[in-house]
Amino acid sequence: MRSGEKSIYSFEAQSIDGEVVSFTKFKGRVLLIVNVASNCGFTTQYSDLQEIYEKYREQGLSILAFPCNDFGEQEPDDDEKIKVFCQKKFNVTFDLFSKVSVLGPQKLDLYQYLYDCGLLPQGGGWRSRIFAVVKWVLHRLKGKYVPGNNEVQWNFQKFLVGKTG
Repeated sequence: MRSGEKSIYSFEAQSIDGEVVSFTKFKGRVLLIVNVASNCGFTTQYSDLQEIYEKYREQGLSILAFPCNDFGEQEPDDDEKIKVFCQKKFNVTFDLFSKVSVLGPQKLDLYQYLYDCGLLPQGGGWRSRIFAVVKWVLHRLKGKYVPGNNEVQWNFQKFLVGKTG
């Protein structure tokens, strides 16, 4: 990396408890970064994420979960309610961050960085295309920002970042 270039370790974010977390804390670890929501059909993935975390944390895995309300308003609660929900329902012990946006001009800078790295899959099968049309219609009907092709498309989108960032 050339001097002045950003890396994953250049970022910081506010934890669910309100503390600023520098991503230098995660140097040398594999990062699974995921936008999450408490009222989504995929919410049960919290259990899977916790299981993966417990299995691989000693080998260098960190999970960084970012609650967001960008998709179907499926994360309407504040940070305290989100934290209690995650701990009581799913026994979450991985890193939870303060609720953010992952879309549009107000998105967390970290997500713009991830998008700029070109980590999102493109295309997909016929189900993906149907889902894209339905999602576009729902977003437009509600007057919400419609995600671009280079942005997260729904809750529980994951980014896997290697140990070297």
